[in-house]
Amino acid sequence: MAASSDLFVAEVFRIGPLAITNTVVFTWAIMLVLGAVAWACTRRLELVPTPLQAALEGIVGAIDETIRMVLPQQAAAVLPFVATLWIFIMAANLASLIPGVRSPTGDLSTTAALAILVFLATHWYGLRQNGPLAYFRHYLLPNPILLPFHVISEISRTIALAMRLFGNIFSLQMAALLVLLVAGFLVPIPVLMLHIIEAIVQAYIFGTLALIYIAGAIQSHSPSSIDKE
Repeated sequence: MAASSDLFVAEVFRIGPLAITNTVVFTWAIMLVLGAVAWACTRRLELVPTPLQAALEGIVGAIDETIRMVLPQQAAAVLPFVATLWIFIMAANLASLIPGVRSPTGDLSTTAALAILVFLATHWYGLRQNGPLAYFRHYLLPNPILLPFHVISEISRTIALAMRLFGNIFSLQMAALLVLLVAGFLVPIPVLMLHIIEAIVQAYIFGTLALIYIAGAIQSHSPSSIDKE
């Protein structure tokens, strides 16, 4: 498990007035590793898949099937964004299992950035599918007086999305640290299993909520929107 100091944000170095924290360093490290793995695994794809290729195709296929259950017509358009969210968040959640590495999702700045990406993507997909007039008109339905409540709902769910992931991952790291401090290393396997399960569950919840928000933006503002593609 990571040391207690790894649970908190710390400045690593500066680029002029810009402070680069350990959250930024670990985030970029995870992105580089995932990018390198994706490049290495897709560099030589075979018609008859190798075991590794078959496993990767199975993962992508499972994600695609999950998305198609919610958005059967727009799955191909949504897959890259939602799949990237799931994979990155799961990797970030599990990062603290490596000694000396801090989970970027244990920092509110990271989860807030992810939530803002979901907020922007939701409206982008909605605008792309329905057009500006049809998309923005739903904020005035069923009565224009509800516009402030629609806006508050959009903001509050974005804040909740960020806080939920941050709170769960940070508290998980703290709980694991406290258990190890009290019980020593007599119970490492249950603690590790709890961490792994919770990390996967939280990544799945975040990605699923993002998918639901995007599906709502695509489908709910125009009766004919499902048939446009």
